[in-house]
Amino acid sequence: MKYNIRGQHIQVTDAMRDFVEKKLTRLEKYFEAPITSEFNVTMSVTKGKHAVEVTIPLPGLMLRAEEKSEDMYASVDLVVDKLERQIRKHKTRVNRKVRQESGIRTLFKDDSAPVRVLDEEDEMELVRTKRFTMKPMDVEEAILQMNMVGHSFFVFANSNTREVNVVYRRSDGKYGLIEQE
Repeated sequence: MKYNIRGQHIQVTDAMRDFVEKKLTRLEKYFEAPITSEFNVTMSVTKGKHAVEVTIPLPGLMLRAEEKSEDMYASVDLVVDKLERQIRKHKTRVNRKVRQESGIRTLFKDDSAPVRVLDEEDEMELVRTKRFTMKPMDVEEAILQMNMVGHSFFVFANSNTREVNVVYRRSDGKYGLIEQE
């Protein structure tokens, strides 16, 4: 595994770096093959809260978790636990749905959580542009992907209609779907 560990408003010491790498190594047991993508870890301190954000890009899947606490080491423990729950939850759903098909299920071994959303409310200023390949998927998988990346909405190519759709989390905790007319 490769790690990209950086600090914002904090100097990442060797002890912290070793602790993060040791904890993230726990995730290796969930995957068939060694992970070739780079683990992106951002550690920051804001108003006395120690935050850790981990992003793991995988083929067809993005794992992301963020935790804040009074102690940096506790935040690392919490974020690794959250990633483990996400992996187990995703692995179970994907294996159940795609048993007969090959695909993403081969990413996980056969021995069988929500992420916080970063709110950026600026007036009408475009601050970021993202480009990504839209993999055709059904609505259920789109909701799963949205929850895995911790967003309140997810844009996807609907495999049934072949159109671009958006799923979103409603304020009542249920989900909505936006389709083109």
